[in-house]
Amino acid sequence: MSTPLSIGVISDTHGRMHARVFDLFSGVDHILHAGDIGTEEVLIDLRAIAPVTVVHGNVDVFSPLEKYPEETEIILGGVRVHLVHQVAPLLQRLDRGQWQGHLPQVLVYGHSHTGLASRAGDVLLFNPGSAGPRRFDKIPSVGFLTIENGVATPKLVALEPAEQELLAGAS
Repeated sequence: MSTPLSIGVISDTHGRMHARVFDLFSGVDHILHAGDIGTEEVLIDLRAIAPVTVVHGNVDVFSPLEKYPEETEIILGGVRVHLVHQVAPLLQRLDRGQWQGHLPQVLVYGHSHTGLASRAGDVLLFNPGSAGPRRFDKIPSVGFLTIENGVATPKLVALEPAEQELLAGAS
């Protein structure tokens, strides 16, 4: 039996995080940021909570934030997690059986601003939604991966508690 890891998952902060992120992520073991960071200050704030693995998003490519990779992979608690901002090209590789290297158990992505947990075969697809300013009709949210005994379990949390029920079908 291993001690469970708590991983905070965030995306699309666009330079400003919802204030509730700090309370929600307090005590996590690691944070994954799936791009559209917006400003380095967001990462400074997150690093004050826990170690951060980050990729740049489409709004980060013309700023100093482009120094972060477009995609990366990390093993947390024995679980291979692949992190990217825009998931469509990776889904095409998965569908065509053209994934290079080891297939991840979890594919974390952002871009759509919509929190979602689903599966593509044996791969958990997890989008934490957007933790930045509210855009369109999207519910601001973050995600959590609980990793225990080599298994990752996703959870979405609305940043406005009154909207949590609306996310219930997504996680």
